[in-house]
Amino acid sequence: MILYLLKSGILLLIFYVLYKLWLENEKMFRFNRAYLLGSLVFSFVIPLQIISFQSAFSNKIGLIQLNELVIQKSNASLEAISMNDVVMILVVALYCVVVLVLTARFLFGLYSFCKRIKTNEVQIVEGEKIVLIKESILPYSFWKSIFIHKEAFEKNNIPLELIAHEKAHLKQKHTLDILFIEVLQIVFWFNPLLLVYKKAIKLNHEFLADEAVNKQFDSVKTYQNLLLDFASNKNTIALASNINYLITKKRLLMMTKKESPIKVALKACTVSIAAVVLMIAFSVKAIAQIEKNVPKKPDGFAVSYDTTSVKEPEFPGGLPEFYKFIGKNFKMPLEASKGKINGKVDMSFSVEKDGTLSDFKIEKDPGFGLGEEAVRVLKLSPKWIPGSKDGEPVKVSYGLPITIKAEK
Repeated sequence: MILYLLKSGILLLIFYVLYKLWLENEKMFRFNRAYLLGSLVFSFVIPLQIISFQSAFSNKIGLIQLNELVIQKSNASLEAISMNDVVMILVVALYCVVVLVLTARFLFGLYSFCKRIKTNEVQIVEGEKIVLIKESILPYSFWKSIFIHKEAFEKNNIPLELIAHEKAHLKQKHTLDILFIEVLQIVFWFNPLLLVYKKAIKLNHEFLADEAVNKQFDSVKTYQNLLLDFASNKNTIALASNINYLITKKRLLMMTKKESPIKVALKACTVSIAAVVLMIAFSVKAIAQIEKNVPKKPDGFAVSYDTTSVKEPEFPGGLPEFYKFIGKNFKMPLEASKGKINGKVDMSFSVEKDGTLSDFKIEKDPGFGLGEEAVRVLKLSPKWIPGSKDGEPVKVSYGLPITIKAEK
């Protein structure tokens, strides 16, 4: 999980830097919208390795060397394991509490929109649902409704440009983008990069809505002056699209900037190539890590360094649970316990196509029954999720070094 979060964070950062340096200042708002949303999806999906290029490199299956497992049957080690479990429980509990709080806030926000629609007057104007709010507000939109101050609307004090701005948000379905990033923020609340993505997405929404208004009224200067009149109003709603969201110099300059089709095509092509390269690069990095963790060939081990075409088997719950399983079930042989024996057992085993373990071999045994005990514990293992190659189950071998420390 930590590796997945690290990879997704790196991808999010790379894509955002590319956007800031290469795309943000260009008048290619529709592509930028797709790019920002695609970057989020890409960054959270690719590390799952749903798409794999591993089969293109090799057809060989090799022995995968696991990290060393240290077993020490003493009160100190049991206290350490217990403390680690407590810390993990606290971390998971904290995560769940924050998720619940954010989910409640999100649902309350959705409920507030439904309540305003039900408790206020609704009119259909030129095919759009207008909700008339008693409070003095600037127009904003959400889902399929535009919310407007009732008194100002009845007195025709709402400029047509503001209505057109909010209609553009509805027509282009910007609410879906906002809801998507809000859900991501609930699940990955600890990732600050989602905040800058949300800001970039909402600002790009304003570029798109501003563009629609200027195409309709063909009076950029008048519209700019209108925006500046609302620039001091800081009243915004998180889930809604607001006319006064980040009225900055950049937003005003974008209205007069000329679009270069050749430049837009070049930049779009460049970032598309970058996305493909990153997809391949992160797949290759995952392969490199497997190879890097394979130590030098110990005596009696037939180690093949090429595991690139194989999806590794998985112990239920992952390798940390596998290590815990061995530690909890390993019983120190009486002879080794009496003699306070320290030693290292090097062994290998295989995960069959059906997930069962087989081919137990003791490559190095300090004696006193330690090797036999290690084999006994492995035979108790539940079925693994089998490995696969090109979608077909395969048999995969593992090497496992176990260090035994006597009681102190």
